[in-house]
Amino acid sequence: MNLSKQTPQRTHLIDAKSEQYTPWPKNRLTEQPLERKRLYDFDYLTLGLTLTLVFLGIVTIYSATYNPDAGGWLTAYCRRQTTWFGIAMVVGSGLFIFHYNYLYQAAYPLYGLGLALLLAVEIAGSNHMGATRWLSIGGMNVQPSEFAKLSVILALARYLSDRRLPPPYNLKELLTPAIIVALPTILILKQPDLGTALLIILISGVVIFIAGITRGTIITIALSALTTAFAGWHFMHDYQQQRVLTFINPENDPLGSGYHIAQSKIAIGAGKLFGKGFLKGTQNTLHFLPEQHTDFIFATYAEQWGFLGTMVLLALYFTFLFRALNIAMEAKDSFGSYLASGIAAIFFWQVTINIGMVLGLMPVVGIPLPLFSYGGTSMLTSLVLISILLNIHYRRKA
Repeated sequence: MNLSKQTPQRTHLIDAKSEQYTPWPKNRLTEQPLERKRLYDFDYLTLGLTLTLVFLGIVTIYSATYNPDAGGWLTAYCRRQTTWFGIAMVVGSGLFIFHYNYLYQAAYPLYGLGLALLLAVEIAGSNHMGATRWLSIGGMNVQPSEFAKLSVILALARYLSDRRLPPPYNLKELLTPAIIVALPTILILKQPDLGTALLIILISGVVIFIAGITRGTIITIALSALTTAFAGWHFMHDYQQQRVLTFINPENDPLGSGYHIAQSKIAIGAGKLFGKGFLKGTQNTLHFLPEQHTDFIFATYAEQWGFLGTMVLLALYFTFLFRALNIAMEAKDSFGSYLASGIAAIFFWQVTINIGMVLGLMPVVGIPLPLFSYGGTSMLTSLVLISILLNIHYRRKA
């Protein structure tokens, strides 16, 4: 009997680079002792891109919330965002010290914690503008749905890296991943937070697609998604339906539901080629632009720095995403590869949806621009994700 042609056992997995089955050690965390790393193994480019985006974001938050009559050299929003950045840097640095394979062991417990936090929102969450999405912890408002994005990706990465059978997977074999995605998605939809729920579905879809699925499964999922979208219309809240109708025809109610998009387009167009300059955007300073420091911060930035400034910002995001995908391809194991791919998908979809929303190319769903929009939980989650990316890159040769 030719043993080389036998079906690989469950103690094997697909190596992310060679696509060959390689033995998996009994203790994943002691596969090799951590070697003394050299300085050039660290990904300085990704760190530099992150710090640049955060700096531009804080400056834009300052300009979006600037009040010349108020005292102090920083606005309250700017101070809070800077504080959250400091906290996120400490947490991210601490996370970087440990081998990312510890996250493999913690993936399912963290997924359970994410579900518990979402359930806690249902029981004791704080309501803001008709939505219950936040928990008050230690005097700070925390949004558990942000953490859910990471917990879902961790659970999917572990499950897919543990798969006994090689890809592509059929619909039956994707039942467990579907349940992993569905549980937090349903809880987030109840808050209601349609944007984050759709984001989790899109991110998970990217990871599963990268893992490999059959052509028939792709067609079935696409048809099911279209059917669900049509049926889901009747379960959407009135304001959610109005957002979709406004996206289709924003000029129908320019002073009502279409006001956000109309003012956003005016701000972006007013920037022209070079922009109006720092603190000189009229849509911003006269407060015509709604949510100018959170969801519509891209319009605030575009009015001040114009087309050239937005091209610089988009180039920074594009380079960051390219580096994230490169880290996924260079990962030393399939868990790291799936995890890095999921993180890249999180940033890609958030950037795409937010900017598309501001330009009127997508419905307004309340997705922040990562590392840029005001929001403590969003900043903390983004820095933790980037810390994991740096961790995977740093230990790609271990």
